[in-house]
Amino acid sequence: MTGPHGDLPMPVETSVEEDDCFGEAEYAAINSMLDQINTCLDHLEEKNDHLHARLQELLESNRQTRVEFQQQQQQQQLSEGLPSAKPHQ
Repeated sequence: MTGPHGDLPMPVETSVEEDDCFGEAEYAAINSMLDQINTCLDHLEEKNDHLHARLQELLESNRQTRVEFQQQQQQQQLSEGLPSAKPHQ
């Protein structure tokens, strides 16, 4: 961007000390917070994995229960002499 007379603005010189606005204590605090966040995320990931495994078990159990129920219905219909219904997939 140009200045009011069409010339380029002069760059502002900054010292290394001005650019480094964080001291060691601030970096240590940030690292500590990041470690805490990482620990929380690890914990959430473990819980998520556990829930996923439990849901898979529940899904398989429900599938097995449905198959057994359909088999019982077919056996009952055969014993009563009724035409068997096709099981739903």
